[in-house]
Amino acid sequence: MNQVKQIHAYSLRNGIDQTKILIEKLLQIPNLQYAHLLLHHCPYPTVFLYNKIIQAYTFSQSQHQSFYLYSHMRLHGYPPNQHTFNFLFSACTSLCSIPLAQFLHTHFIKSGFEPDIFAATALLNMYAKLGGLGFARKVFDEMGVREVPSWNAMMAGYARFGDMEGAVELFKSMPRRNVVSWTALISGYLHNKQYEKALGLFLKMEREKDIRPNEVTLASILPACANLGALEIGQRIEEYARRNGLFKNVYVFNAVLEMYAKCGKIDVAWRVFDEMGRLRNLCSWNSMIMGLAVHGQCGKALELYDQMLREGTSPDDVTFVGLLLACTHGGMVVKGRHIFKSMTIDFHIIPKLEHYGCMVDLLGRAGQLREAYEIIQNMPMKPDSVIWGTLLGACSFHGNVELAEIAAGSLFVLEPWNPGNYVILSNIYASANQWDGVAKLRKVMKGSQITKAAGHSFIEEGGQLHKFIVDDRSHPESNKIFALLDGIYEMIKLNRSSFEYHLDLDLSH
Repeated sequence: MNQVKQIHAYSLRNGIDQTKILIEKLLQIPNLQYAHLLLHHCPYPTVFLYNKIIQAYTFSQSQHQSFYLYSHMRLHGYPPNQHTFNFLFSACTSLCSIPLAQFLHTHFIKSGFEPDIFAATALLNMYAKLGGLGFARKVFDEMGVREVPSWNAMMAGYARFGDMEGAVELFKSMPRRNVVSWTALISGYLHNKQYEKALGLFLKMEREKDIRPNEVTLASILPACANLGALEIGQRIEEYARRNGLFKNVYVFNAVLEMYAKCGKIDVAWRVFDEMGRLRNLCSWNSMIMGLAVHGQCGKALELYDQMLREGTSPDDVTFVGLLLACTHGGMVVKGRHIFKSMTIDFHIIPKLEHYGCMVDLLGRAGQLREAYEIIQNMPMKPDSVIWGTLLGACSFHGNVELAEIAAGSLFVLEPWNPGNYVILSNIYASANQWDGVAKLRKVMKGSQITKAAGHSFIEEGGQLHKFIVDDRSHPESNKIFALLDGIYEMIKLNRSSFEYHLDLDLSH
């Protein structure tokens, strides 16, 4: 910085225009404020210099300054070029404004530019990221030549906003695919919680000869393994990451940690957490705290939180979800209340729906149903089906018919299609010998044609995930599976008969 100031002073004393050199050096440091000031005092600024600073503002997440500079250059008669618009299209995606995107698009056309492949892709990407899929598709359809990035941008837009059918259709239509194409679709399935499809696509990708997963692919597929409990595949992905030097990436590291924590391998998760060392970020601490909490190691979760604070990492709202879960699973009502209050008092974090849900669960499990209901009544936001479902579950456990009816009534409005709520309330009535209530619910279910969906489970074997429904015979190996199950059942009956026979002999003696 001192060198830049010396050059600046020398140029001012000697009347030499060193603006270009100074701005380029300032952008390397970076000192955008100083560079911006120099540009304003430059007697003959160029479009090149405007573009350099607009680009720098875009990369530094100062998008409003990018548009301020664009307005300034037009006001002073410096016409933008295609590079200017490419940088602005990128900046616009962070400002979440479709009208601004259309404004830029109009300026681009009025400036006399015909979108080349780069500008058209940038324009398409801008609309797709903002959710303007109709505008994006129009740009895509009007492109004379489409390269892989254009297809990827359109497909990622569909996936990001939940149109997986549109994304899959584009994926199948692509003349060529690269690793970004596969990763975009995998990420789309993950984003839309279609974990089974994400994992199936990844396994298909592995069989492609010219495609090798990168860091983004692994960070996208590992959460699917975590949610499906596909430990064997997750372990194989970790080995691949280590072999190919991808394990130094903090996102891959965190995804592996979360996968082991969610699959119940807490000791392995600890090993990964310790291995991260200085690479740890808040996501790493949160994953480890959450893993410990969910698997009943509540004391260790709270100890890890204290260690996190000592090491200078501040918590966020996700951290407190993990801490409240730890209190819930550990039955620590007093500690839970304290942590809930400390969110706002000590860290100025406003509780979200998830935090209220944790408190309802904590109090409900402890039998303090009235206080749990009061929390729901006093929440600053509308309770969702998860909150009411949590209270209904607690009422079922503690046999509280009055509050169960209130919770179920709200659930019938929020999700009338869900048979589970009717079944739980019916069981509560049955436990309280209120058979009129049971009969009434069965009549409502029959009249509304509400049926309970068959349960299913996933089993991982040989690097593949198999889905089974109750009494399902659609699996190609179903005959062998049921034959084996029949054999196991017969063995259980024989062992039980043998046990009862020996037990009778012991009692007779």
